[in-house]
Formats: sequence, C-alpha cells, structure tokens
Amino acid sequence: MNILVLAIFGLGLLVSFFALFYLLNRPTREGALLAEVTHTIYQASGESPLPGWVNMEAVAKPFGRLRKLLGGEEDPVLTRKLMRAGFRKAYHADIFVGAKLLLPAIAGIFVAIFVRSGVVFWFVLAIAVGFMAPEFWIAQAIQKRRDQIRLALPDVLDLLAICIEAGLGLDQAIVKVATELKISHPALSQELLQITLEQRAGNSRIGAWRSMAERVGVDSVRSFVNMLVQTERFGTPISKSLAIFSDGLRTQRRQLAEENAAKTTIKLVLPLVLFIMPSIFVVTIAPAVLTIMKSFGTVL
Repeated sequence: MNILVLAIFGLGLLVSFFALFYLLNRPTREGALLAEVTHTIYQASGESPLPGWVNMEAVAKPFGRLRKLLGGEEDPVLTRKLMRAGFRKAYHADIFVGAKLLLPAIAGIFVAIFVRSGVVFWFVLAIAVGFMAPEFWIAQAIQKRRDQIRLALPDVLDLLAICIEAGLGLDQAIVKVATELKISHPALSQELLQITLEQRAGNSRIGAWRSMAERVGVDSVRSFVNMLVQTERFGTPISKSLAIFSDGLRTQRRQLAEENAAKTTIKLVLPLVLFIMPSIFVVTIAPAVLTIMKSFGTVL
C-alpha cells in the first residue's frame, strides 16, 4: 500500500512538471515571429540554430521557477563543478538539480510497477542510484575534460610560440590558436576564447589566465599560468619560455606513458592467476590426473 502511494506521488510529480513546462513555454505571437526570424538568419548563414532535438533552456525553466519560488539561491560549488565540466550556461545548474529530483522519482515508479519481489529493497536502491547518478556523471565529465585539456596543452603552446615568433602579440596569438584548434581540441579552445572575452570585459591578462587555471583544475595549466606571470614580471622572451615549457610537458607525457606501461605487468597478475592459470592447469594436469585415477581404479 505504501509503495502504491509513493508511485502515485511520483506520477503526480511528473504530471505537474510537464504541466508547468507547458504553461511556461506556450507559444506566443512574438515568440513565433522571433523564432521565424532566427531560423531565416541561420538558414542564410548556413548554420543550424538548434544544437539538438531538445531546447534545454526551455526544459530548465520550470526548475528555475521552482527554485526561485522556494527561495533557493544558486550553489557556487555546483556552478564551479559544471564550469569545470564545460557547462557555463545559467540554466545548466537548474537542469542538474532537476535531474537529481526527477531521476529518483522515475526510478521509484519503475520499481513500483515492474518489480514483484523485494520491492522495498529495490525501491530504496533505485532512489539512491537515481539521486547519485548525476553526481557520478558530472565527476566523469570533469575528469574527461581535464584529460583532454592536459593532452592538448603542448600542441597549444607550440602553436602559440609559432604565432608569437611570426610577429603576433600574445592576445592575438591566443585568438588565432583558439580558432585553429576549435575542431581538434574543443575544450582548450573554449577556455582560450573565454580568456579573450574576460580581457575584453576589463579583466587583466594575468587575472584571466588565473581564472582559467581555477576553472580547469589541471596542474600543468597552473604551472603554465605561473610561468606566464614570471615571464610578464621579469620581461623574458615569451616564445622561448613557451617552447621550453612545451618540451617539459611532452617529456612528462612520455614519462607518464612509460609509467603506465610498467604498471601493466602488475595489473596482469590478477587476471593471470584467476583466469589463465586455472585453464592451463586443466589442460596440462587434468589428463595426467585422470590417467592416474584410472590406473589406481584398475589396481584396486
């Protein structure tokens, strides 16, 4: 009976969400005219106005209204996590919080409908998994983006050194490199463009670079920013500093690859003992054991 009540509550929550979503996103005459003009502009420029099938900003509106209705403020820790994962829009935090609210409800309804035995255990487990799934996802997204930035940094430094030696200033070189690497290294390209936007907004060069190091959270990027601070303070040639720092990063990458290769021997011990050695024993020793057992059976 309690499970049925919880299932009805979760279903009512979903129905309320979709009703609120419809009321907040009803098409108006002005909105239709703006959408038509936007579509015409993007069609003329050859670009697509829709990055996906779902308008995520419209999906986030009910959660944002609900947060404001309850008097909740934006969590700076969550905002920092989303920025490190590459999600900088204001509505991304609302979508994340909404996912943490909806996934447990959906999981509980699924268990209440389809599970027949051990309902209470699976119901609690499904709610816990649904609540923690967005946290695991954001942690994996942050780590993946950090790895992408760490691997792309030497190439970016080489291109920066080439552009500076060709006569460009550091700011112009950053814009050029970010434009050229938009396809091959999109994560670091976005960070470089963010630096340019912050400088145009009035932030200093060193402040913008330190802000990027704080957003990314990669040790090599922090070391690079410290190198830039020292270069600007002491007036040393930045192209030579970039080349030396890039060589150091490539050396670290090669040493890390060698370290991972050396670890494979230790990592292969467990599957070797659990899976390969028993098979070898069965193939090599089992016939001899069967022959000995047959001989002893004949003697006895």
